[in-house]
Amino acid sequence: METTLDWIRDIKLYQHKDGYRFSVDALLLYAFVNMKHVNHAVDLGTGSGIIGLLIAKKYPKSTVLLVELQKSLSRLAEKNISLNGLAERVSLMNADIKDLRSLLGPHTCDLVVSNPPFRKPTTGRLSTGEEKAIARHELKIKLPELAASASYLLKGKGRFFMIFHPDRLLEVLDVLRQHNLEPKRLRFVHNDISSVSKIFMLEAVKDGKPGLKLDRPLFLYEKNGTAVREGAHEKGRGDLYTEEVRKMYADRQE
Repeated sequence: METTLDWIRDIKLYQHKDGYRFSVDALLLYAFVNMKHVNHAVDLGTGSGIIGLLIAKKYPKSTVLLVELQKSLSRLAEKNISLNGLAERVSLMNADIKDLRSLLGPHTCDLVVSNPPFRKPTTGRLSTGEEKAIARHELKIKLPELAASASYLLKGKGRFFMIFHPDRLLEVLDVLRQHNLEPKRLRFVHNDISSVSKIFMLEAVKDGKPGLKLDRPLFLYEKNGTAVREGAHEKGRGDLYTEEVRKMYADRQE
């Protein structure tokens, strides 16, 4: 497949021109991770590697494992690790998230992140092309399987960060708690102040105590903005972003 070379912050990234391409969701989830220190992180369903690579830059003393099922995306992620000079700290595993119990030891991570497919196959318009469809719809992985693997990998008090669709919020809360992942922080994302939320971000703690904090809403655009959920840095549209999102898009790490 033909590729493009894109960038976000100080990460360069090869992506398939007509395949699955990361959206602003990846940047939002990266920014939502607020741990002071990270030793070992895992990005479940990494795609071309975007979130895991951003996390590696954010926490320069960490090691990061990227897990991706699709071989086409795994090859890109591996290429992107080298492209960004992170081969010493970032590794790739071409594997099914459901199989991680037989491939990795338990309780080895203090951070797990995931931007999983959040549409059931029977809801929404199925994406064109297998790569996009698998990344967006629960064709290969379901929410309970994702939660089980995240819980297995995390140490006690380790943190799981995910992004998902508000229609399934109650389901997410229930499933996470069933797998000893206690929801601790929730933030809804809106296109602008006049729109309903289309995504939310959630932080859960392994074996944590009950108590959920609701962050203030995050607005992507100043007014009348239309969210672009495809591609990399949205050139020429930065003036529409709110100040908070513009800071997320800053080229260099703070």
